[in-house]
Amino acid sequence: MKEIQSIHNPFIQKIKKLNQKKYRDEEHKFIIEGYHLVTEAYNMHCLETIITSLDDDKIDNYKDVSIIKVSSNIISFLSKTITPQPIIGVCSYLNVNEIKGNKLLVLDDISDPGNMGTLIRTALGLYMDGIILSNDCVDIYNEKVIRSSQGAIFKIPFIKCDIKAKLIELKENGYTIYSTGFKNSVMLSHIKPVGKYALILGNEGSGVKEDLLSIANQNITIEMNSLLESYNVAIAGAMIMYYLNYHS
Repeated sequence: MKEIQSIHNPFIQKIKKLNQKKYRDEEHKFIIEGYHLVTEAYNMHCLETIITSLDDDKIDNYKDVSIIKVSSNIISFLSKTITPQPIIGVCSYLNVNEIKGNKLLVLDDISDPGNMGTLIRTALGLYMDGIILSNDCVDIYNEKVIRSSQGAIFKIPFIKCDIKAKLIELKENGYTIYSTGFKNSVMLSHIKPVGKYALILGNEGSGVKEDLLSIANQNITIEMNSLLESYNVAIAGAMIMYYLNYHS
C-alpha cells in the first residue's frame, strides 16, 4: 500500500483536477466519495483507486484495487463536502454505447445537478431501461449529480448524444414519444400508456425545446392546484414515469 502525506504530491494534485469537467473528460476518470459510492463503483468494476485515511483492516474487502493511504487533510483537500468520509474513489468513465429497452427517459438540457441525480435515481427505482442525455445537460460525473443519484448512475445505462436525431430514430422504430409541455397537451390522467415509449423532460427554466416538441406524439401536463405555477422537473418526471409504468 502506497502512502502519501502531502497535498502537494503530484498524484494528489492530478486527482484534485478531476473536480473539473475539463480534466475528467481528458482523463476519462471521475471522483466519488464515501463508503456507499465506493462499494457501488467496486461492484460495477469501474473503481480504479481508493484514497483513504482508514486503517488497513477496514478496506480489506476491495480486492485488485490500488489503495493509497493518506492523511485526513488530503481527504479534506480532495473532497467537495464539508465533513467528508475518510474514503475517496477514482473511477473510470462508464462505457455504454447503446441504450435498449421499452421505457426510456430523455433529458433535454437539465442544468441542476440535484435534479439530474434525482431523476437518475428515480428512473432506476421505477424500472426505466435507460437514460438519454442531451449534450447540453449538466455533466453526469459532477459530484453533486453522483451524490444525489445515490449510486444509481452505476446501475442504469445512459448515453449522451444528439437527442433530436435519437428521438427521430426511436419514433421510426415504433416508440411513442411523450413530452412535457402545455401546447396541445393532454392531462396525465387521460393518457393511455403504451408498451414502448420515450419521455422527454426539459430544462428547469425553459422546458423542452421546440424542435423536440415537434417530434413528440403527445405533450403531457400534470393536474395541479391553480395556486401552484409548476412542478419541479424531478417531481414531474417521477409522477409521469410512475403513471406510464404502472397505470393500466
